[in-house]
Amino acid sequence: MNVAIVGASGAVGQEFLRVLAERDFPMDNLVLFGSKRSAGTKYTFKGKEYEVKLLQHNDDFKDIDIAFTSAGAGTSKEFAADITKYGAVMIDNSSAFRMDDDVPLVVPECNAEDALNRPRGIIANPNCTTIMMVVVLQPLEQLSHIRRIHIASYQSASGAGAAAMAELQEQYRQILNGEEVTVSKFPHQLAYNVIPQIDVFQPNGYTKEEMKMFNETRKIMHSDVKCSAMCVRVSSLRAHSESVWIETERPISVEEARAAIAAAPGVTLEDDPDNLVYPMPMDTAGKDDIYVGRIRKDLADENGLTFWLSGDQIRKGAALNAVQIAEYLVKTGNVK
Repeated sequence: MNVAIVGASGAVGQEFLRVLAERDFPMDNLVLFGSKRSAGTKYTFKGKEYEVKLLQHNDDFKDIDIAFTSAGAGTSKEFAADITKYGAVMIDNSSAFRMDDDVPLVVPECNAEDALNRPRGIIANPNCTTIMMVVVLQPLEQLSHIRRIHIASYQSASGAGAAAMAELQEQYRQILNGEEVTVSKFPHQLAYNVIPQIDVFQPNGYTKEEMKMFNETRKIMHSDVKCSAMCVRVSSLRAHSESVWIETERPISVEEARAAIAAAPGVTLEDDPDNLVYPMPMDTAGKDDIYVGRIRKDLADENGLTFWLSGDQIRKGAALNAVQIAEYLVKTGNVK
């Protein structure tokens, strides 16, 4: 089993290395690829040093079985043919192919089998906020079909990458030292602030991030559900949170929901408000599961339920989900 990581120097690329090591993913060889800026950089994986190769239009992927790509949509589109030419499975973390009909969009807890039908040799990793939400929605969907979702996200700086995390930390330092605040990775200063915009605005007034949640949720869950989102950048460093309202075909009791969520894979129930226990990003950062709490009936909808979730979007929202897809392919014998 030969594995490649494209975009190895980025936040998600580095998380790929950690997750692959922690889960002891079966491989014989590992090859790291990057841009001109990161080519030549060396990283240690399981005690062995690897040097990042320059990503080029050549035959470097000839012997690769699985390629994890996280270098942006433009790079994924440009190099997809090179990566898949000789049969490698490309598990792509960008938005490049997510809504293409001939590319499966996969969250293993929800629709692992979709990964087996990949005409172009590409499997798309969904948007981080969508992944986190559908993992929790899946056990509830099995109780009663979800007709509508309203969701407000509280997305940390890490969702914009490693440089954005560094910018937030630098902004706090600058403010404390009375210096002029540097704003580069966000549309406004993020420190001591929240920004009700993630990605660019669309003609309907929603941002691209918000429309991803609408479209991707329907594709992953094979559902006609309608999802209205408000995505907000907050000044936490790592791990996203979401406040979710759902309307189901029949009323779901809080007790039913708690039992279903507690039994679901990839989810941890953390719901004891009497003792001030509920998920928070400072606790969920670095963990694999999505944590759920504050489950209660929606006072405005008799068929409604509302809850809070938090999880590490670099792990389950990106690297871990992709590795779980690869693990499923290995388990089912569906690698070239």
